Amino acid sequence: MEIHSDRHIKTLYVSDLDGTLLGDDSLLSRGTIDTLNRVIGELGGLFTVATARTPATVVPLMQEVHATLPFIVIGGSAMWNPVKACYEHTHGIDDATVNAVADVFDRHLAHPFIYRRHGNGMLHAHHYGPLSDQEARFVEARQHLPLKRFLLDDKGYRHSEDEALLIFSLNKYAVLKAIAEDLRSTVPTCQVMLYHDIFDESEGYLEIFTAGTSKAAAIRDLAREVGADRVVVFGDNRNDIAMMQAADHSVAVDNAFPEVKAAASEVIGPNTADSVARWILGELEVRS
Repeated sequence: MEIHSDRHIKTLYVSDLDGTLLGDDSLLSRGTIDTLNRVIGELGGLFTVATARTPATVVPLMQEVHATLPFIVIGGSAMWNPVKACYEHTHGIDDATVNAVADVFDRHLAHPFIYRRHGNGMLHAHHYGPLSDQEARFVEARQHLPLKRFLLDDKGYRHSEDEALLIFSLNKYAVLKAIAEDLRSTVPTCQVMLYHDIFDESEGYLEIFTAGTSKAAAIRDLAREVGADRVVVFGDNRNDIAMMQAADHSVAVDNAFPEVKAAASEVIGPNTADSVARWILGELEVRS
């Protein structure tokens, strides 16, 4: 699809974070921050991010970007308003589904994290059972974040008055693949996302949401909310393909998986070269 140059077309730009907007150090570069602030502030561009991450890590990463639109977080199960610092438009997992998913994990001798919204700004990550070395490192790196609290060895982790937004597990990809296949055949009320770690394909991540939840669906909702005529999406990983297919124009960074590049409308430079921010700036300058 050709890039539009009509200045009257209202475009929503949405980028994945890891491997796309973030550099290989998993941070925003100074160049990307400054360019996005020009896009948003000077040129009035509609920009946001869509990610599997929670606000606990998205907010610190995006703190220097003068964002005005909600961030699509937790795989599309919620939006985070960076101006009001609160959750919006959440899609919770019902108790029956939480229990059914937990039963599947029990069958595979695995222990997921159940993420629940506590109040309007905090996220509680409940976990029961021993932590693997991988899980322990995951917790250690995040346990001091202001917007997330880990509740470990929580025997009542299946039950809470707080809304469950995500059931999450990190493990060897082969282990998670077996769990994902079991979930897809036995728990129709959940949405399952399985993908490789971008740095080590033997490792994986499994995310379970309420049925119908996706970054693509959240992007469509946000586009309607802001009155966008066109959506441009940027991604690198296999779990970005669905939202790229739902966009009017999709852009893969050069470091993306081959199948992501094949699904994209075009391929640009790598995530290490401020490629996403520079692409958006270039289009808006042409249209201004």
